[in-house]
Amino acid sequence: MPPVKRLLSHFFHPIRFENSNIENMPTSIEIPKKCHECRKYSISMPHGQCTFCQTLAFQERILCDLNRRAQPLEKFECFAFTPTLKLVGPSMQDELHASNGSTQPFQNFFESDRFKYQRALAVQKIKNDLDAVFIDIRYHLAWNVVHRRSSFPDPQNAFKMVNDAVFDSSSSVDSFVSLLWLAPDHVHVYLESDGGKPVENIAQEIKRLSESSILVRASEIVLNAVGDELWDKAYFVETIG
Repeated sequence: MPPVKRLLSHFFHPIRFENSNIENMPTSIEIPKKCHECRKYSISMPHGQCTFCQTLAFQERILCDLNRRAQPLEKFECFAFTPTLKLVGPSMQDELHASNGSTQPFQNFFESDRFKYQRALAVQKIKNDLDAVFIDIRYHLAWNVVHRRSSFPDPQNAFKMVNDAVFDSSSSVDSFVSLLWLAPDHVHVYLESDGGKPVENIAQEIKRLSESSILVRASEIVLNAVGDELWDKAYFVETIG
């Protein structure tokens, strides 16, 4: 597998990182007072309620930075604020199994029947001429619910609905898109692209289409949506193959 390349995007101004160490993120972003208070009692660790973050060693401070980038300092809100250190057990969403920091979650996903079926279906929807389809760039994307609200209190039961909404955007972005993992306040998404469109454009279109679909189809199980907004404007992306 080639070296991982990570990128954080805020609106249309991406900031590129050449390695996965979150300590190398720029320090020019002013930190809200609430974040300073939260950071005093926390350590660098994966999200306590997201098994995918834990198995991939995906640091929660990435989600924190996305939340800060999407909001003005004077109106900053964060519903993931934790003033005291908490020990939270793993999620019940045990579809993936791996040791911390490994890439095994992606391999398990690629070998699943759901992946194989959805990928074949996506190819059929995207192009009628199968010989013309050449999908070769794989991405892992993640983004927050607005203000990191816990809008999916029961991720296991909401997973299929959110996955259907994300997958349905495949034909519109000429790519294969599937939900990797649903956490109460953020999502992990898999994307395959032929490089014909910038990934930032694809990510924003996936969010726009899936957000609209989720709020129309299942507004009763999505809690604390901010009006007609569900997804944050900022996102994380890394190449995984």
